[in-house]
Amino acid sequence: MKKIFLLIMAACLLVACDIERFPSTSIAAEQITENPNAFIDELLNGAYSQLKTWSDVMHRCGEYAGDNMMIRGSSTDAFYQFISYSRTPNNYRLNDFWNNSYKAIAQTSNIINMIEEGTDPNIDNKLGECYFLRGTLYFYLCRAYGRPYYQNPETNLGVPIVNGTPDELINLQLPDRSTVKETYAQAIEDLEKAADMLTIDRGPAYASREAAWAILSRIYLYMSGTWDNPNTANTAKSIEYADKVINSGKYSLLDRANFMKYNTFKPENNDESIFVVKRVASEYSGYDHYYGVGGMYANIGGMGWGEMYASAKYISLLDETGRNDWYNKKLVDARAAFIEPQYEATARPVFRFIKKVFNASNVHTNFNYVQADVTINGETASCVETVSDVKTTYPLTPVDIEQGIWSINYSDGETYTGYIDQYIRLNRVYPMFYIVKCSREGEDSHLHSPVISRLGEIYLNKAEAAAKAGDYATALTALNIVRERSLPGEGYTALTTANAEERIEKERTLELAFQAERSYDVYRNGRSLTRRYPGPHNAVEEILPNDFRVIYFIPQTAIDSYTGTLTQNPTSN
Repeated sequence: MKKIFLLIMAACLLVACDIERFPSTSIAAEQITENPNAFIDELLNGAYSQLKTWSDVMHRCGEYAGDNMMIRGSSTDAFYQFISYSRTPNNYRLNDFWNNSYKAIAQTSNIINMIEEGTDPNIDNKLGECYFLRGTLYFYLCRAYGRPYYQNPETNLGVPIVNGTPDELINLQLPDRSTVKETYAQAIEDLEKAADMLTIDRGPAYASREAAWAILSRIYLYMSGTWDNPNTANTAKSIEYADKVINSGKYSLLDRANFMKYNTFKPENNDESIFVVKRVASEYSGYDHYYGVGGMYANIGGMGWGEMYASAKYISLLDETGRNDWYNKKLVDARAAFIEPQYEATARPVFRFIKKVFNASNVHTNFNYVQADVTINGETASCVETVSDVKTTYPLTPVDIEQGIWSINYSDGETYTGYIDQYIRLNRVYPMFYIVKCSREGEDSHLHSPVISRLGEIYLNKAEAAAKAGDYATALTALNIVRERSLPGEGYTALTTANAEERIEKERTLELAFQAERSYDVYRNGRSLTRRYPGPHNAVEEILPNDFRVIYFIPQTAIDSYTGTLTQNPTSN
C-alpha cells in the first residue's frame, strides 16, 4: 500500500532535513481518496504553514539586496550576506527558503496527485489552491536562484521541477535543475490551472482566482524583456492578467488617508490586499517579535532591534515632489507615512546633509550623515560642526527657505544640499529613520502579514507593460492612478520614450518598497544597482545585471542531501 507521509511529504528527498527516518505514523492514499474532505484541509493547511517561515527569508533576500534600506553596521547574521553581496552557498537563511519552498511544493503536489478533480466544487477549489501555491513558489525560487529572464532563459538554470513524491524510492535519481524558461513555464501552467479551478473566495489569506492572475501578471512582466529590448507578446499577457484583476471589481485602492495606515489593517479588512501570508499574534510570544521582519526595521513598544533604516536614496525619492516634514507632521507623499524618524525628545535644530567620506589616500569610499547645530536669522543661517572637539562654522546658502532646504560649501571642497530639521537620534553614526511598513498589524508591535500581491502593484504592472509596448496613454493612466493616491494633483502630464522608464521605476520603488521587489525589478530590466548613500555596504560599487552575485547560490546542504545531480550556480562572472 502506498504511504503518504504527513510530516515530511517527501521533502527529505528534496531538501536538507533533520528528520533522518520516516515517521511511524502514515495515512494510506486510499483513505484520503475515499474521503478527501477528511484530510485535504489538514494537508493544505500544512502547505500554507510553510509560507510563514518562507516569507521571512523571501523578504530579506529580496529587500536587503536592494537600495531602499541600510543597516547600522556589519553583522554576523546570515542576512548580512544579502546586503553585502558576499554570496556563499553556506547560508542557513537561504537554506530555510529552499527547504520551505520545496516542502510546500511536495505537499501540494501530493494532494494534486492523490485527489481526483471534478468530483466536488469545494475539493476542486482546494486543488486550485495547491496549483496556486506550487506555481507561485516555483516563480519565487526561480527569481532568487535563476538569472533574469531576458538573459538566455533557454540555457540558464532555474530550479528542479519535482512535482510530488516519486512512487519508487529505491535507487531514486531526482532531476537536475530545469532551465529558467522551463521553470517559468511550469509556474505559468500551474497558475493558469489554478485560475480555472478557483471558484470560491476565502479571503486574501488563501489562494483565489484573482491572486493567480496577479502573479501571472507579474511573471509575464518579468518575461517582458528590458526597456531597451522589450518582448511585446509578454507585455500583452501581463496587461491581460492585470486587467482581469482590476476588472474583477473585488479590490479597490485605499484612499490616501487609509493607505497611510495600510500596515495597521488586518488583511481581511484591507480592500487592496489580494494575497498575503497571514500571521496572527498568537504565533508570537513576548520577544519573538524581535525576530520578525519588522523587528529589524524599528523598535516599537520595546520590541525589535531597530537596526535597519530607510536609505538616504529612498528618503530623497520620497522628497522629490516636495519635502516631507516628519517633525511637524506635514507629509507630502503618503508613502512617507511608513517612515518614522526618531527625533530627540528635546528640540535641537540642525542642518542635516550627507557628505562624502575619503580614505587616507584621499579616495572617495563612502558617505555619512552630518547633523550640525544650526542658527537661523531670517534669510541667513549658519551651522557649527564639531569634530574631535574642534568646531567649524559654515555659512549656509538658501535653496528653498520655505521647505528648509539649504546648501553648504564644505571643508572637502564639495557643495552639499541638505535640510534644516530637528536632531534625529543616532545608532552608531546613522540617524534612525525607522521603517514601519512591516509592523503594527492590528496595532500589535511587529505583527505583519507579508504582502505577496495587492492592487497597487497590478496597476504598476500594467503601466510598465503598456509603456514597453509603446502604449503611453494606457501606461500614463495606470501609473497616475497609483501616483495620485499618494500625491494628489501631482500626476504626470505625459509619458514618452524619453521619460517612461525613469517615472515608472520611481513609482514602483516608492510604492513597493519593503515588499521584496526592488532588487529583482532592477536586474530583470537589465539595469545596474548602485547604493551611493551612507551605510557599511560598498557605497561606491556598481552591481551589474550580469554579475554572478545578482542571484543566490543553491544551498550546499541541499546539494549534499539531493538524490541526484543538483548543479550549483557559477562562483564568478
